[in-house]
Amino acid sequence: MKPLLAAVLLLALAGCARHEAMPVYGRVPAFVLTSQTGAAFDSKSLDGKIWVADFFFTTCMGPCPRMSAQMHWVQKQIADLPDVKLVSFTVDPQHDTPPVLAAYAQRFRAEPGRWALLTGSTATLDALDRNAFKMGNVDGSFAHSTLFALVDRRGFIRGYYHTEEGESLDALIAAIRRLGREQ
Repeated sequence: MKPLLAAVLLLALAGCARHEAMPVYGRVPAFVLTSQTGAAFDSKSLDGKIWVADFFFTTCMGPCPRMSAQMHWVQKQIADLPDVKLVSFTVDPQHDTPPVLAAYAQRFRAEPGRWALLTGSTATLDALDRNAFKMGNVDGSFAHSTLFALVDRRGFIRGYYHTEEGESLDALIAAIRRLGREQ
């Protein structure tokens, strides 16, 4: 597709999206995991916040470093929105301990208080990945989705965004800003 035509289509879709309700794909249940700081991370801290979630593991040689770099890019794009959070869930809880996650967070310049990298029990992580986000399994296979999920202030999943497509990440930022204007 020619770049100009693609830009026009994206603008048209963005214009339509402003007037149509964003879909709801499900609700994220309450959870308690452990952050890269070693502290308990209670999902209640996300109540009233918009957040972006992904699944990754620190020893990934495939898409995870790209996804984490993109999450850092999202972090920069939303710097003016303090109530927007980023949450990365590991699919390798046996290896990805808080110290390992802390080093990974530093590598990708995760802003403390903004971007949480979480580990915990395999059962909890699997339930979130499989049942809540419907993006995969935490089953030891290390297979995981490369999507980012957008969650609204009430804990409802409002969109999934491909990390392989730059336009999709631009759409994610637009959707974050749109949710930020809603009450």
